[in-house]
Amino acid sequence: MSNTPSNMLALGTKAPDFKLPNPSKNNELQSLESLKGKKGTLVVFMCNHCPFVLHIIDKLEELYEDYKSQGIEFIAINSNNVDRYPADSPEMMVDFVDERNIQFPYLYDESQDVAKSFEAACTPDFYFFDENLSLIYRGQMDDSRPGNQKEITGEDLIIAFENLLAGAEQEDFQKPSLGCNIKWK
Repeated sequence: MSNTPSNMLALGTKAPDFKLPNPSKNNELQSLESLKGKKGTLVVFMCNHCPFVLHIIDKLEELYEDYKSQGIEFIAINSNNVDRYPADSPEMMVDFVDERNIQFPYLYDESQDVAKSFEAACTPDFYFFDENLSLIYRGQMDDSRPGNQKEITGEDLIIAFENLLAGAEQEDFQKPSLGCNIKWK
């Protein structure tokens, strides 16, 4: 388990556009434009096997259930090299979605071009965009990590979501996410 931090893409960056297959929907191509939320969009780079992702995935799904009805959409993307990490293959993504009852789209970035365009570094890596797809938050979900005994609260994402919904300024200090490095080709 490596401890790779986020690269912390510049706030205000426009979300890079993408169109990727969704293995759980017969590899239907889905785009950022078609999936984005009415008020905000959280893009998270994750994978099936990372202990950091496994640590937070249930809370992430809970947050999705809490905020989808408020106009915030979540989009997960797997950019790992599946030749070296077959547990992250599209077939295994379908199993992961089914086993975890994940309701948000989980897309496959085989070329890794989307991860590169976001400057993604780790799993999980979070990017939250407003209704105009301008980056307003990037960083961690909360302070909890596997083994550190801190409660999984989703606090940092909740603050970003609530600030957006209230029309308030985002926090100036945003902590990088920390996780396994993306498995590059």
